[in-house]
Amino acid sequence: MKLRDNFLWGGATAANQYEGGYLESGKGLTINDVEMGSEHEKPREIHESIHSESYYPSHEGTDFYHRYKEDIALFAEMGFKSFRLSISWARIFPNGDD
Repeated sequence: MKLRDNFLWGGATAANQYEGGYLESGKGLTINDVEMGSEHEKPREIHESIHSESYYPSHEGTDFYHRYKEDIALFAEMGFKSFRLSISWARIFPNGDD
């Protein structure tokens, strides 16, 4: 199958995996912010609040929050013509009931 010449190759991101900056710019907490990573045969833990001794992968993600210019440039370098990103709803509604 041949793709049309105007087909847009692109990429997408998911906020909970890449965003980082978990408490910056007034963002509220989400379940992703209190969910620890898991390992084989070890269930994922979800806490009621942040535990300072615990590691939460979403707090840093791939840090798109601070590296977005570099990341978008990499998309362009790969020849992508479209980019779909998501942001955490807690950046728009930090209290969840705004």
